[in-house]
Amino acid sequence: MKTTVNKSLSAKFLLFVSLLISTYGFSQDADKTEKVGQFKFESELIDYGTIEQNADGVRVFKFTNVGDAPIVISKAKGSCGCTVPTYSKNVIEPGDTGEIQVKYATNRIGKFTKTVTLTSNASEPEKVLRIKGEVLAPATTPTTVDN
Repeated sequence: MKTTVNKSLSAKFLLFVSLLISTYGFSQDADKTEKVGQFKFESELIDYGTIEQNADGVRVFKFTNVGDAPIVISKAKGSCGCTVPTYSKNVIEPGDTGEIQVKYATNRIGKFTKTVTLTSNASEPEKVLRIKGEVLAPATTPTTVDN
């Protein structure tokens, strides 16, 4: 009889300890709030509108870190070779602003829609920005033929 009572008490004790540990673990997770940086862009789309061939293709995405931890951008990649992003390698502290400069090759005639993908430690590890517009062909002037 003693072994049955001991086994029953041991099982109850183990159950109690398990519940105590799991409750403590959950309460610890609830207390932890991970601090992260967060991008807030003035605009996530830059519309070039209609521009002339070989016009200045440089535009700038401006943002603020509205999170509560620094942001470090590790990579910025254009969707093709005609879209080249540049960015500062500096840490963007909470409340600070930053810029992503994009240069589109305006020697290409026609409509375009391209993306720039940022990789960082922010709340969105990959952030996609877009550019669009249309590059117009140069106007041709009629030639006259002398008779």
